[in-house]
Amino acid sequence: MHTRLLSTPLFSVEHRVFRRAGEAEIARDVVVHPGAVVILPILDENRLVMIRNYRYTVERELWELPAGTCEEGESPIQTAVRELIEETGYRAGGIEPLMEFYTSPGILTERMYAFVARDLTPVGQALEEGERIVREIVEVDEARRMLLEGRLADGKTIAVLGRFLLEQRQGAHR
Repeated sequence: MHTRLLSTPLFSVEHRVFRRAGEAEIARDVVVHPGAVVILPILDENRLVMIRNYRYTVERELWELPAGTCEEGESPIQTAVRELIEETGYRAGGIEPLMEFYTSPGILTERMYAFVARDLTPVGQALEEGERIVREIVEVDEARRMLLEGRLADGKTIAVLGRFLLEQRQGAHR
């Protein structure tokens, strides 16, 4: 059973009752989200594109990888292409999937699709109204230091950058 409690243009909140064989019913309030993407833009083997994004919800600027919510009728890869241009001002010659994960499965249905973007060409940012985003070129070694020193507070950026750096390190030891 699902009862809609709130509906917004970006998400809804539903009261859901779950039943599993042999167990008692469990009720949860769930934020229903259409899904989102995060992109790791690679300029070359030593440089990445990151953003400094002012997040009104936490009232501070965070270092992040570009990301965004999937719009109705849009595939995750289409969202990635759009968000990469909007937030960084780069168009990718190639985008490939890296991983998928749930951002906060205790309360939220949001599935995050992570992509790696390469062969970047500058085309100019196209920020949405209210976005306060600054594009930054970051050396891979500096991104690693930011991660290890706890200077990154955005979960999706920590997950994707951590995965990338781990794969990069393992590739060097093969």
